[in-house]
Amino acid sequence: MTSPAIFSTATSINLPPSTANNRVISPFLCAPACDCSLTRRITNNKRSNLRLRIKAAASDSTAIVDNPTAASTSEEEEGIKAKIGARVRVKVPLKVYHIPKVSEVELNGKEGKIKDNISVWKGKHISANFPYKIEFFEKLEGRGDSPVKFFAHLKEDEFEYID
Repeated sequence: MTSPAIFSTATSINLPPSTANNRVISPFLCAPACDCSLTRRITNNKRSNLRLRIKAAASDSTAIVDNPTAASTSEEEEGIKAKIGARVRVKVPLKVYHIPKVSEVELNGKEGKIKDNISVWKGKHISANFPYKIEFFEKLEGRGDSPVKFFAHLKEDEFEYID
């Protein structure tokens, strides 16, 4: 005699994917009725298979719409890229503690070069607290006679352009 649990799982196997999208089929309950390797593949890849089916069905009615914000972000990205490589001088008293073998370094008055602006990442605006990555190449006390290259992230109001 068969239990009602086997009938309930057997009905979900025969349903189309759109109606059986949230059901998980145990391979132990349907082992006598079907191939277990096929069932495991379906349960493991069920979500990705469903997405592929939905994308294939939805691609027939795709419409392309011009996005006005995409043009403005590309203009902003060009403005940001123009600033990369500019020489800057730190105008506020700042101390950094992340340089090896040196306890602290005062950045006020030091000159550096903008290496990157991370406020736009992969075409999207992100809220970076210190969006400008600035490279310094200075001689530091306690590190010998050779100059040391280090980076610091700063806000725009913490430095001025030298050019």
